Amino acid sequence: MVEHIDLTVVWAFVIAFAVFAYIVMDGFDLGIGILFPAFRPGEERDTAMNSVAPVWDGNETWLVLGGGGLFAAFPLAYAVLLPALYVPIIAMLLGLIFRGVAFEFRWRDPGHRAFWDLAFTGGSVVAALAQGIALGAMLQGITVEGRAYAGGWWEWLSPFSILVGLALVCGYALLGATWLVMRTVGPLQDRARSLAAGLGAATIVAIALVSAVTPFLEGKYWQRWFTMPNVLLAAQVPLLVVIASVFFFRSLHRGGERAPFLIALGLFLLSFIGLGISIYPDVVPGRISIWDAASPRSSQIFMLVGASVLIPIILAYTAYSYWVFRGKVDSTGYH
Repeated sequence: MVEHIDLTVVWAFVIAFAVFAYIVMDGFDLGIGILFPAFRPGEERDTAMNSVAPVWDGNETWLVLGGGGLFAAFPLAYAVLLPALYVPIIAMLLGLIFRGVAFEFRWRDPGHRAFWDLAFTGGSVVAALAQGIALGAMLQGITVEGRAYAGGWWEWLSPFSILVGLALVCGYALLGATWLVMRTVGPLQDRARSLAAGLGAATIVAIALVSAVTPFLEGKYWQRWFTMPNVLLAAQVPLLVVIASVFFFRSLHRGGERAPFLIALGLFLLSFIGLGISIYPDVVPGRISIWDAASPRSSQIFMLVGASVLIPIILAYTAYSYWVFRGKVDSTGYH
């Protein structure tokens, strides 16, 4: 039965799942870091950080799985994308390092808490911006000759990649604000709800801008969105974004706590589906397909056995950690 399954497609979906899981789970704690200066020093900042302190490091497991899976399942794509995106990837890793250190040091080194708060915010902003810039650079096209990257050191930097980077910063900040609406009470929840309204509008505008520009970057994108019969399916995505946006502001206005966060995740899912429509079946958009970049079938089978064991374990301990630390938090929480 396995002989009739296209394992290259299976691995493409495994990596896409890992990337989306990372966006969902690490997006809101990066968002809290982005919003950190908007909270009052002391109890509000302590509570905001305590809401994610038990789970933030586990969330990044999915980033490792996505990067490792790309290297193992699509080595050619890894070899092309990494040199093309060295600068934003290194910036992202440095941002994640500073943010991770700040989680512990701001509690253990209160004399320099202002510095660690700055590291927490700066690391979160840099990591989110770098991820968006890397995505924008991929979408706008990477110069490939033969089986190697042939572009320059600064090819990743463009107005479009900056736009996507800023859009992702807004989106992560929205996830962070709605997470705090769900997990906190009192003045911090009120502040988060107010921030979520503005960030929701900014995120929707950013989605619209990126979506409007993307089809003109590559001929294949236009074909996948606007030619028949593709347009019949693709048109449902912007329609669902509009519907989700209406429900988001309605739930926020009516005092909903869980619904705004879940709908914000839905907006990310719809954006992710739109991204898939644009680039599938390419792994280097417009340049290299998943089949051209795939590792040998025997390697895919070997890795799939391991992934079929590890992914359920990761899902299980992730679900358990969120269950244990469920409910409202305060400034004394985890630490």
